[in-house]
Amino acid sequence: MLERRQHPRNRVYYGGVIAFNARHSTLDCIVRNFSPHGAKIEFENTAILPDRVEFDVVRKGLSCAARLAWRDSNAAGLLFCEARERGTVVTLDWARKLRDSERTNRRLKSRLDQLLNEY
Repeated sequence: MLERRQHPRNRVYYGGVIAFNARHSTLDCIVRNFSPHGAKIEFENTAILPDRVEFDVVRKGLSCAARLAWRDSNAAGLLFCEARERGTVVTLDWARKLRDSERTNRRLKSRLDQLLNEY
């Protein structure tokens, strides 16, 4: 088989999460190979994935944007977006804190609107 990757990947067996739809939709996946530039993931149905996703690997403390390079019935290849190469990768812990802060912010704005409408 002809290897088309510019950067070799290491075989791994990590648990991962694919998030899309502003992180409202998530899918658990298995990471089968991994490099600083991309990964191969496996799960049940790749047809529901959009072309751009957020990719989290708890074991590596990684959370980054990625795009699908290819897909078949139960696997997909991810290429990490250029932001990752510029050193702007957000750790999984920070991504979760940001999501929680945004959720809290939305609740506070909603409560403020509610209070303003009462007066």
